[in-house]
Amino acid sequence: MAERDALRAAIPSLSVAPAHGRRDDYILTPSSTIGALEIDDLSIRIEPKLPIGRVLYLASQAINAVDFRVESFDFADAPMPMEVVVPAFISAAQRAFSRGLLHGYRGREETLNTVRGRIDFAEQVRRHHDVPLPVEVRYDDFTEDILANRLVRGAARRLGMLRLDSPTWRQSLGRIEATLVNVEWVEFGGTDVPAIAFDRLNLHYREVVELSRLILRHTAFDLPRGEVRASGFLMDMNTIFQEFLTRALRRSLRLSERSFRGDDSGGSTIYLDRARNVTLKPDFTWWEGDICVFAGDAKYKSAEDAPVRNADLYQALAYATALNLPAALLVYAEGRGASFEVRHSDKRLEVATVNLDGSIKELEASVDQVASRILSLRSDPIHRRTFAG
Repeated sequence: MAERDALRAAIPSLSVAPAHGRRDDYILTPSSTIGALEIDDLSIRIEPKLPIGRVLYLASQAINAVDFRVESFDFADAPMPMEVVVPAFISAAQRAFSRGLLHGYRGREETLNTVRGRIDFAEQVRRHHDVPLPVEVRYDDFTEDILANRLVRGAARRLGMLRLDSPTWRQSLGRIEATLVNVEWVEFGGTDVPAIAFDRLNLHYREVVELSRLILRHTAFDLPRGEVRASGFLMDMNTIFQEFLTRALRRSLRLSERSFRGDDSGGSTIYLDRARNVTLKPDFTWWEGDICVFAGDAKYKSAEDAPVRNADLYQALAYATALNLPAALLVYAEGRGASFEVRHSDKRLEVATVNLDGSIKELEASVDQVASRILSLRSDPIHRRTFAG
């Protein structure tokens, strides 16, 4: 029972149903989450329908990280994402460290018995009044304890907490942590993994840092449910597909993040009703100032599934109605495109698909086709209607 509850808490999209006629046996039906999860002595593995290489490519593009289409990554005989990510991370760290640990300047504020850097007079007066020592100072310290190394150490520790079958991997991860022993360990949240700007001085760190961000984003640990603890490497394909598509469309349309927004970009709140009790949250929207000129959703499922698609169409109609737009768009990961004219309304609901199974060029081409469809919808003069958030 405790393992069942922990499993449901760790993977909400996973269906856990009692097996008919058998005590304490359950039937697991996966949905959008893939990866591996360990709950005490219970091990769960959910393999993706897509090839591992394509899954990691989408995940890396979703956070603008290292490109997983490069030849240095070996996807052969690797059914699970972490079976590619772990050796790739180890190799990337070894290559980065071969040039020495990256150092940088960090601002520090300390109380010292001697002056270093600049005296913080306001803090000195507040804390010590007329006493000359100690001194409140601010200075820049050239150190290895910088964000890039903190990300790498955090990723190495996360991977080291997984149940890895390979002793070589475990030893290598231990050596990476030992190399970064003077770097503060920071616990990064899954949705709060900071990005780093790269230049010629730190470019050799890009691969390992971006892999670290990917690892920190998708590893989950200490998900307690009573006395049970869970950990694992889990990827929500709904989120990955949505974030990948938003970035890819933004790039294809050559728009800024401020203009073409994802559902986590903030900005104006969209309400369905006049009393503003019901909020709507499209996966991506196009804004010109305070005017929303387009809205759509990404769906990691087949457009051929009619009952599911019906619910999605109702959602798209709500966007078009609330935003006073003539059309809204649904983008699926599989199936065929379609167009629906809504009765007794001037609304049109469009369905498009992207090709996830083909080559990277074919995937990019299908994204460009969706972008062209958005431009066609956006170009209608009726889109100039003002939306008052």
